[in-house]
Amino acid sequence: MSDDGYDEKRKHPRTPLSLLVQFRFNTFEDFLAEYSVNISPGGMFIHTDQPLEEGSMVYLQFSLKDGSRLIEGMGKVVRVNPPGVKDRVCGMGVEFVSFDEESMALINEICAQREATRPRN
Repeated sequence: MSDDGYDEKRKHPRTPLSLLVQFRFNTFEDFLAEYSVNISPGGMFIHTDQPLEEGSMVYLQFSLKDGSRLIEGMGKVVRVNPPGVKDRVCGMGVEFVSFDEESMALINEICAQREATRPRN
């Protein structure tokens, strides 16, 4: 089973990654901040006790660990794990919808680097 408790076939393999992700959606002016569980070239799973509804659009911002590059763009909540479900991390799966080319290149680079250094069983 994957880190987020979701075992459906996916377009992209998930890479475990804990990064502080700031997000904002239309009902809040301020950013909220939570940690990611994993990332792929197509999206990320964000751990939160208060996930947004499926279909919600969210503006995401996160930086590389060294703080050198800001990655930002729009995402869409495509899956929600509500709190209190056994063997599932509560949170939301967010599909990357509108990120510029540079941000997508950085996301692809992060995924490739982490996969290359990930220990195999």
